Amino acid sequence: MKKNIAIILAGGKGVRLGEQRPKQLLKIAGRKVIEHTLEVFETHPEIDEVAVVSNPDHISDIEEIAKLNSFTKLKKILNGGAERYDSSLSAINAYSDQDVNLIFHDAVRPLVNHRIISDCITALQTYNAVDVAIKTTDTIIQVQDNLINEIPNRDFLYNGQTPQAFAIGTIKRAYELALQDPNFRATDDCGVVKKYIPEEKIYVVHGEQFNMKLTYKEDVFLIDKLFQLKSSLGTGGSSLSEGIQSTLKNKVLVVFGGSYGIGKEILDLSAQAGAKGYSFSRSNDVDVSSAEQVAAALKGVYDKEGRIDFVVNTAAVLDKQSLTNISYEDIIKSININYLGSVIVAKESFKYLNESKGAVLLYTSSSYTRGRSLYSIYSSTKAAIVNLVQALCEEWPDVRINCINPERTKTPMRVKNFGNEADDSLLKPEVVAVASINTLFSDKSGQVIDVKL
Repeated sequence: MKKNIAIILAGGKGVRLGEQRPKQLLKIAGRKVIEHTLEVFETHPEIDEVAVVSNPDHISDIEEIAKLNSFTKLKKILNGGAERYDSSLSAINAYSDQDVNLIFHDAVRPLVNHRIISDCITALQTYNAVDVAIKTTDTIIQVQDNLINEIPNRDFLYNGQTPQAFAIGTIKRAYELALQDPNFRATDDCGVVKKYIPEEKIYVVHGEQFNMKLTYKEDVFLIDKLFQLKSSLGTGGSSLSEGIQSTLKNKVLVVFGGSYGIGKEILDLSAQAGAKGYSFSRSNDVDVSSAEQVAAALKGVYDKEGRIDFVVNTAAVLDKQSLTNISYEDIIKSININYLGSVIVAKESFKYLNESKGAVLLYTSSSYTRGRSLYSIYSSTKAAIVNLVQALCEEWPDVRINCINPERTKTPMRVKNFGNEADDSLLKPEVVAVASINTLFSDKSGQVIDVKL
């Protein structure tokens, strides 16, 4: 069996994005774009080796990323060139003495998935050249002098993506012929094969709409949102897996707002797995909007246990009133508990979690994406939580911080404000608790984790 070598093309300078750093080194959803991309290929069981072709000015950045993430399959970091085809040639030359498959992928397509990669590898068993594409959904027009010259039949038009995969002999031969052409120009590798080895069949694997390329500023927002959708969790049951249970044993967990609802369920599940859980809330005289009380609570746990692994803040209040009717006293209380409390919990937890390389978990609400009538203060504080998490994940490289976004959940706070609702229309608190604990143990940071029915 031929080895499958993933070639991550990261030679771009990000000129069209208008950023000082190349787009592959921008942070989206808590990690640099190329980190997301490398993770997909690192974890694919059929990828034997990974090489990155980098802009020479950023080789050290790629080396640092490889070290921090412990990417075991990343074996080569190669110099790219002025044009895209220079980067492809760099990889071809690096493996020219081996009979391998080369799977070229844009570093700035971080949402590629295992299915697409697997389909490419399977196709290489029959074909020597493989492309990835999706059917175009727009009408394509050919324009000359600002006038429509032709409207091709959309039924035969596709938008090309990556990976593009080749038997090395095929792509090497195509470039050898191309470099003899004084008019050679190329934008992708399948185009080189098509032009210079026209008899070679190029198989097309079906891609995905979300396998988009980061090119313009607007794409940063879209890709971030797509990562949020990718991070959605189903119900997943109301019990922890054996693996998580065994890992939880003897971990030290602090939950603010742990006297009822989701916080209590997290503590109960953790205790069943042998974790050492501590609950703080107004019921035992700890108000999350008081920095002194939060600091004292955390110090007390640390002094007793010698470490803190996880800190969770589920404390919240909801006053379902119009802005014109709610009192300033209640407005300040809502902001203090729902937003300032999370700021304080995160800030006071940092030194303990930085020492343990632990995680902090906050909570948002589906209302963060669009303010809801009758609870404008609550929903706006929940939007602020998302911004806080995304910012802190960049400030804190050694502390993971995420927020859970549960669908409507049957908690005392919800019953108080909405009355009785059909049980099958609400998440159970224990289901959100399972998703919360799973997130604490994940390597994610800076992400909004949706928990859905």
